[in-house]
Amino acid sequence: MIFIGNVIWFVFGGLLSAIAWWITGLLWCITVVGIPFGKQFFKIAKVALMPFGAKVVRKHYL
Repeated sequence: MIFIGNVIWFVFGGLLSAIAWWITGLLWCITVVGIPFGKQFFKIAKVALMPFGAKVVRKHYL
């Protein structure tokens, strides 16, 4: 079911959503201050392509 859900999502808007997040990330990466935000937009674009079955986990750095 995860595969079917991802295929339907990809066809009906997931690709356009990921492209929009990717372009937004590129625009934010133009300035030095915006690079951390741009990197996060690229992560969101990755999840926007295949959201079903994806896990978003917070990492703790020591």
